[in-house]
Amino acid sequence: MNNNFLLLIPEFIVTGLAFVVLTLDLFLPERRKWVLPFVAVAGLAVALVISLAYLWGVNDSLYDGVIRVDGYALFFKAFFIALGGVVILVSVDFVRRNLDHPGEYYGILLFTVVAMMLLAASGELLTAYISLELLSFGLYVLVAYDRYNAKSNEGATKYILLGAFSSALLLFGISQIYGLLGTTRFDEISRALAGAGALSPGLILGIALIVAGLGFKVAAVPFHMWAPDAYEGAPIPITAHLAVGSKAAAFALVLRLFAEAFMPIVEQWQVLLVGLAVITMLLGNLVALAQRNLKRLLAYSSVGQVGYLLMGVAALAKTGESGTSIELSHLASNGIMLHLVAYAVTNMAAFLCLAAVFNITGRDDIAGMAGVARRAPLVGLVFAVSLFSLAGLPIFVGFTSKFYLFNAAAAQGLLWVAGVAIFASLISLYYYLMVVRQLYIEPAGDAARIPVPPLTMGVLGALFAGMIMLGVYPAPLMRAVQYASDALF
Repeated sequence: MNNNFLLLIPEFIVTGLAFVVLTLDLFLPERRKWVLPFVAVAGLAVALVISLAYLWGVNDSLYDGVIRVDGYALFFKAFFIALGGVVILVSVDFVRRNLDHPGEYYGILLFTVVAMMLLAASGELLTAYISLELLSFGLYVLVAYDRYNAKSNEGATKYILLGAFSSALLLFGISQIYGLLGTTRFDEISRALAGAGALSPGLILGIALIVAGLGFKVAAVPFHMWAPDAYEGAPIPITAHLAVGSKAAAFALVLRLFAEAFMPIVEQWQVLLVGLAVITMLLGNLVALAQRNLKRLLAYSSVGQVGYLLMGVAALAKTGESGTSIELSHLASNGIMLHLVAYAVTNMAAFLCLAAVFNITGRDDIAGMAGVARRAPLVGLVFAVSLFSLAGLPIFVGFTSKFYLFNAAAAQGLLWVAGVAIFASLISLYYYLMVVRQLYIEPAGDAARIPVPPLTMGVLGALFAGMIMLGVYPAPLMRAVQYASDALF
């Protein structure tokens, strides 16, 4: 077995970068620590360029398939590196104003990026579990980072306790699979299931436990109870990271797991995922209607988005047929990956707008957004556009990604589920419009302008352009998504 460790060069670079940032933090005087996020972003840019240059077109593995290096892993590695850079840039002004010890904050953030990259490359259950735990441990610390804030402590406590419970479920499920099939590698699980005939009760229990454990990690109903409190208590940039990064990483694993390992028994898990998707879409969007805090509203909104993505995973195979169509499976996986990217760009814009307002006013409730469009026109515009994109209105990237995803579900025989998803999107439009009404119609309690730092304005402008450009012309992104799908199937 010849292992080429240069295949892990992106992970090595980002891990080294995290240690560099932590070390610089020890030696830099307080007035110079403003350079730390820019060192981190520059390092991530180098990692992104080297990853694309060195790994493009490579299809290999390490440790006999435990870690996969292919187009699918490369797509998500590039996505997570870029996302990490955006989260760091979103954090700069917030951290400077609200948090101590910036080096530790950025260092732990970089370790979570490494974990996300390893999750996308995992070709075996225990590797995936260890990567998921590395991600979770970093997020536990980051959610509790504002340690003198009672809500931050409460949210982190719930997140840690339920995270540990979900990890136990996942590990029990993996042990069941290994005990009955004798392997934890995805390709070997697929071969064992294809020749197994009828599933034993133990195997069904193992798969159900894995679905439940991953359901906690992505905050699918009924495993979502930690999300609103963790989102509300966490620093705003970390709420964005939780909503986007951790979910995208978990779905990178879910998509590979179900496409490569569990596809031979699609009839057994498809109905379960359809049921989870429907209750997640409906409950997430209905409960969001009652929220008055924007972070909790976006938490339940993200629960609804998980429902759409679960519908995409269920649509990997046609309902009622034992064979699978590669073209239709491609359509579903493409829809999931496109929606993950669209959701990331859109949600990052929404949370950066919220952070820009919070940094000056100290408010993160819906009523606190009154008159923001007059006090900070760019923030108001980008916030409104991001909410319209989340709702799936035309010309924005959220519409394009939902169209792909819902079309994939309909093509696979899940037309009624796509109908439920459209209905859930209509519900979401109502509570997004409540926020837009505050931004543009309600009078501001304070008429003073909200100063927006040049860096924040630059990032907002880039995210705004991304929401429009990817909505109107998604072809370049779709080529990258297709490249990843080809490796998956």
